[in-house]
Amino acid sequence: MAEPDRTAAATGVVCAAEVGEALRSGLPVVALESTIISHGLPRPANLAVARELEALVRDGGACPATIAVLDGVAHVGLADSQLERVADDTSMRKLGFRDLAPSIARRASGATTVSATAFLASRCGIRVFGTGGLGGVHRGYRDSFDESADLALLSRTRVTVVSAGVKSILDIGATLQRLETLNVTVVGYRTRTFPAFYVHSSGFDLDWTLETPEQVARTMLAQDALDGPESALLVANPVPREHELDPALHDAVLAEALESAARDGVSGQAITPYLLDYMARGTGGASLAANLAAVRANVSLATEIACAYAGAAHRA
Repeated sequence: MAEPDRTAAATGVVCAAEVGEALRSGLPVVALESTIISHGLPRPANLAVARELEALVRDGGACPATIAVLDGVAHVGLADSQLERVADDTSMRKLGFRDLAPSIARRASGATTVSATAFLASRCGIRVFGTGGLGGVHRGYRDSFDESADLALLSRTRVTVVSAGVKSILDIGATLQRLETLNVTVVGYRTRTFPAFYVHSSGFDLDWTLETPEQVARTMLAQDALDGPESALLVANPVPREHELDPALHDAVLAEALESAARDGVSGQAITPYLLDYMARGTGGASLAANLAAVRANVSLATEIACAYAGAAHRA
């Protein structure tokens, strides 16, 4: 990757030269989050997966833009040495949108979650973002009021997010209700039911199904033409059935994980990593394999959508 374009350094955000040139030329760009590298996968597999995801984007004809904050600068697009740093540095913080300003002020380093990645991507003009699963409304919300910042951020950020739904450890029905209230458009990609991260279907019906990347691109152009609130388009892309976690095993281990978390008094920000770790151990690593299959499929689809959108925008 070429050296970063530092013209925006004073704002705390630097767009890599390759990414900036692609955007100026109207070429497709796909944003990638970095928390999957720093916090979501075991070392050293995390670095190999980060490189693999960028390669998937390049092979599909688009420019990858992995996003992270390094020494107080938000980088949209990373050099390989920077990818290595995110993968290897165990002190790397986990940054949502609310953490960006203090991390820049304190010259801290951290990997970006969905909310921070979506914001920084949109700020630089990137329209498509491929990830694993979104955050959402937590189980027991009436007692904890625990809801991911992803949802509110997507309600005011014009970006198309390709994900395998939301993490199945969450209250999926309540999450869909919140997305509706927040006016975040949700479409299924070749599915009429909302996916559940590790498994192909949550059983919750969707109002809209799109069948091709071109249909998604036309939906994005319709968003632009309507010029309504700057909300996201969520493309729910189920993990392929051949790679999904066995639903019966999923339900059994998740029930055990929830009981264990309640017994150990785990709550707040600690609950998600606790449950995901329990799922990985309880399924003998099968949940991690399903996670990786979903991420690969989402990044590949995001690349197809970015290419279709760039082509359609050029013709418009």
